Amino acid sequence: MQRLPPDNVNPLLEGSCHCGDVKLRLPSVPEKGTRCNCSICRRQGSVWAYYDFGTVSIDGHPQNTQEYIQGDRTLRTVRCKTCGCVTHWEPLDPAKHPQHGVNLNNFPPALLDQVKVRRFDGADTWTFIE
Repeated sequence: MQRLPPDNVNPLLEGSCHCGDVKLRLPSVPEKGTRCNCSICRRQGSVWAYYDFGTVSIDGHPQNTQEYIQGDRTLRTVRCKTCGCVTHWEPLDPAKHPQHGVNLNNFPPALLDQVKVRRFDGADTWTFIE
C-alpha cells in the first residue's frame, strides 16, 4: 500500500481496528458512505467509503489481518486477526477493479457525522434506497 506523508494529517482521517494492530489513513474525507444490506455487509454492520486502490495507507496489513473471499470472487474482505474488526475490502485483481472500500466505523464518529450515508439494497435490487 502507498504510504502517505504524516505532516498535516487530519485526525479524522486516521482510524484503526479496536486493538490498534491495523491502522488506516484516508487520503481525504469521503464524499459519501454506503450502508449495504447484502448478506455479508448487514452482518458486519459496515459503512463503506470507496477510494482508488493504493491511495489509503494501511499499516499492519497483511501481517495482522485475515481475509475472506466469497461470492463472485472479485474481492477480499479484510479483518484484524486479533480483534476481528473488518477494516476494508480490496480487489483480487486491481487491474480489473482499481478501487477498494474502507469501513468508516473504524474512524472517529465525527468523520461519519460529515458524510452522507446512503443505503444500498445489495440483497435484492442492487439500487440505492433513498
